Amino acid sequence: MKLSAEGRNVVITGGSQGLGLATALAYAQAGANVALIARRAEPLEHARAAIAAVASVKVLPIACDVMSADGLLKAHQDIERHLGGVDILINNAGKSQATAFEGITDEVWQADLDLKLFAAIRLTRLVWPGMKARRWGRVINVLNTYAKAPGPNTAPTSVSRAAGLALMKVLAAEGAPHNILVNALLVGVIESEQTHRRHTAAAPDVPFETFAAEIGKRIPLGRIGKAEEFAGTALFLGSEAAGYLSGTAINVDGGSCPVW
Repeated sequence: MKLSAEGRNVVITGGSQGLGLATALAYAQAGANVALIARRAEPLEHARAAIAAVASVKVLPIACDVMSADGLLKAHQDIERHLGGVDILINNAGKSQATAFEGITDEVWQADLDLKLFAAIRLTRLVWPGMKARRWGRVINVLNTYAKAPGPNTAPTSVSRAAGLALMKVLAAEGAPHNILVNALLVGVIESEQTHRRHTAAAPDVPFETFAAEIGKRIPLGRIGKAEEFAGTALFLGSEAAGYLSGTAINVDGGSCPVW
């Protein structure tokens, strides 16, 4: 079955690289117009070119710090002006930040919540009325498996991601009468810029393939994931094929998470 997003307008935060770009490519190839929100203009332009090379859809790159409420408001205004109403919102912005609890300052806690929770709250709040008016919408919160199964030395990420999971459940219940479906994707170890940064920090003298293979030995499927595999799941959630799926959190982790 070929999944379609023909004519839909999709907004992806953190959309200039990694999982965000892979998801943007999948949606564009399925016929959707795509707005990409990220902080830096240069990666956004590279992403725009990559999408234009494989799909004839509208692509709107927006340089914006999602931690800024005013920045998100302007971004939303630009999207409505250039693309129209938002059909699918993918809250993907964020980075993994995990350490021992006692060393986390108030400033680090606040920054993590601003990036991973409040950005999703603010942007969803902006697109929500239009989705309600059109009686069609999809919101996907990209989290990680710490949201379900936090362990030691996983804060602040585990806490902010758990809050994102709770936000998803609230929105799913409120959106259901308006045909707005809200779900979450919980990421395990998938090859991305973050994985490569982890490799550079931990084992720069080891080839990435060897580094990834060692990590893969701890995953039931025996390997780390591919960005395209994540993107396929994200495309499914935004398609009509997932029309009866809301309020659920799907682990995209090769079977690693102990919580279903």
